[in-house]
Amino acid sequence: MERWATFDCYGTLVDWNGGIRVELEKLFGAQRSAELLVRYHEIEPKVQAAKPGASYREVLTIALERLAIETGRTLPEGEASALARSLPFWPVFPDVLPGLTEARRRGWRLAILSNTDRDLIDASMATLGVPFDFAIVAGEIGSYKPAHRHWEAFYEQTGADPSGHVHVAQSVYHDIAPAAELGITSIWIDRLGEPEDSRPAMTLESVANLADALDELVPA
Repeated sequence: MERWATFDCYGTLVDWNGGIRVELEKLFGAQRSAELLVRYHEIEPKVQAAKPGASYREVLTIALERLAIETGRTLPEGEASALARSLPFWPVFPDVLPGLTEARRRGWRLAILSNTDRDLIDASMATLGVPFDFAIVAGEIGSYKPAHRHWEAFYEQTGADPSGHVHVAQSVYHDIAPAAELGITSIWIDRLGEPEDSRPAMTLESVANLADALDELVPA
């Protein structure tokens, strides 16, 4: 049986918060960037839910424009697409390369299930530096997590045995909760020190020792 580990990318492997915060500071100043980041994360899921067929570039642009309007900020001319332009350069967490390299060495196949577009995920995957077998992106399936379509498409495209599949993610809302609804074993990467949650099979602070956790859940 093939063993599959699927991943959310932004927040789990790539520093989503760090990448967005840098752009918000450039656009609006550093003084209230933390507050603006929190509000941004409230706006983006609403845009995705309202426009499931929109590209992620559109989502990023609309969410940034709404953030500026709702918080009384002035978005500099020509900068509505600032987040989309910056995404390929968002930093990778330092534990990712060694953690995923070891998982591959032990025979795990790797895939990304992401709320983004093909060109954006391809750029980020190149930055990750670890080969992935494939990626499923919202821009091609017309659906954003926490809707279930990413996982359905994964099984359709791979024929993977659910008993050999583990989903790995940082976001409870986008990933851990829907995985639980589908009966999919998950590992929560709790990078933000959030309260405990009973839904994931395991909770880790990073992916540094992910291979051990995966092997414990699905032995070779």
